[in-house]
Amino acid sequence: MTDLEEKDIVETDSDEILETSAADTENLTGSDETEKAENSVELPPEIEEQIMNAASAMVLEADANRAQDQEAGDDPEDDEESQEEILRSYIEQKNFKEFRKMAAEMNEADVASVMEELDEAELLKYFRVLPKNIAADVFAYLPIDLQQSMILMLTEGEATNIIENMYVDDAADLFDEMPANVVTRLLAKTSAETRRTINQLLKYPDDSAGSLMTTEYEALKLHLKVSEALQKIKNDGIDKETINTCYVIDRNRKLLGTVTLRSLLFADPDIEVGDIMTENVISVTTLTDQEDVARDFQKYDFSVMPVVDIEDRLVGIITVDDIVDILQQEATEDIEKMAAISPTDAPYIKTGVFETWKKRIPWLLLLMISATFTGMIISHFEILLAELHLAAFIPMLMDTGGNAGSQASVSIIRALSLDELSFSDLPKTVWKESRVSLLIGATLAVTNFGKLMLVDRVTPSIAAVVCLTLVVTVFVAKLVGCSLPMFAKKLGFDPAVMASPFITTIVDALSLLIYFGFASMMLNMA
Repeated sequence: MTDLEEKDIVETDSDEILETSAADTENLTGSDETEKAENSVELPPEIEEQIMNAASAMVLEADANRAQDQEAGDDPEDDEESQEEILRSYIEQKNFKEFRKMAAEMNEADVASVMEELDEAELLKYFRVLPKNIAADVFAYLPIDLQQSMILMLTEGEATNIIENMYVDDAADLFDEMPANVVTRLLAKTSAETRRTINQLLKYPDDSAGSLMTTEYEALKLHLKVSEALQKIKNDGIDKETINTCYVIDRNRKLLGTVTLRSLLFADPDIEVGDIMTENVISVTTLTDQEDVARDFQKYDFSVMPVVDIEDRLVGIITVDDIVDILQQEATEDIEKMAAISPTDAPYIKTGVFETWKKRIPWLLLLMISATFTGMIISHFEILLAELHLAAFIPMLMDTGGNAGSQASVSIIRALSLDELSFSDLPKTVWKESRVSLLIGATLAVTNFGKLMLVDRVTPSIAAVVCLTLVVTVFVAKLVGCSLPMFAKKLGFDPAVMASPFITTIVDALSLLIYFGFASMMLNMA
């Protein structure tokens, strides 16, 4: 039999097998064993093996195609990334039509992240291509410096349209960073209500709850029926920043309670809102510091919080997206202060050389001047250093003391920031750090004594001086590191100021005094 004939037999028999399998399936539901035997076909072993091999090859090919599709980026998990890449490709091709179409289908934050990579001229060009219904939302996600540049480049009509379609708290943040003459000119073109609201927000102090809040919330009257409340939400809820939580007020706008959209939907339509509201309302005042507001959000797991004035009247709400920005801002500020850098709001890459110099040089000058005390101490004990060869151990003692103090100060500063500690906890804090320091100091001293005797080959007396200095230095450094931030907080300063550079400078001088004090006493050298 030829290969061609054998191939035809395989194909013919394969078709018969498929038809027979279908018939077998039907017979299983109601036929007897005789009918199934008559409809079955028995193939030669070699032909059955060829069919099985062909089926296996088809499965392997399907798996290979699926893997190839995933490598090519067809995996659904990569959709978001691929959309941004496609949008970038449309920008490179200057395909405005497809750019507009793709931008309309994407999340506004993703569109903004792509557009902020453009230079100002290109950014303005593609911003004008965006559909009007998403332009304001994309604008709100751009960095504040780009927002300011774009507002100045847009026509007054375009700028006014953007401002009118932004949430008022975002518009107020934008105007807060712009020149007064530009703000006045732009506000003159906005509606009276928008102008009044933005001016109200701009009057509150920076870093206060009033400067963070938005006035776009849903307020319901106490005696409103549930059906009427739902209709009110349908009518004007589209312009509110959130409708998940609504606020119940009286005729004088005094905050009485809260009611969720969920409870309204499941309540009897004919009962009053006041009957289902929650009366125990957690709120902040317009002058509450933004750090305290962030702590309240964390404590109560809120997504939105009401803001009231001194007469307990509802004036706005703060949403969790603003709190996330505040947490990042406060953390960045603390990190910069702990590194002896004056805080700045601008991103690092967009901060000029001269501006960076101004932020860093004051603290460096102060620390350099304060470090002169260290030099004075070394000069005073210069003879002792020369005769006993003690200078080799100074860097190790100073670095260990500085590191120990930094560990304590960072822990305490973070605890103060999280409101886990107060000045009344100072005795407990000092007692804890004292015990920790003795354990750490003893461990370091024992380890260092072995190293001094076996590696450095010094006399036992010098090794004892170095190790005792190590224990006392760590003890003093821990006490300084834990107490100074708490005293700073008590006096009204930011505890972050009392961080690594400042603590290290103090501990360096103290460690030298301790070192030379032990050396003078134990080695009989005045």
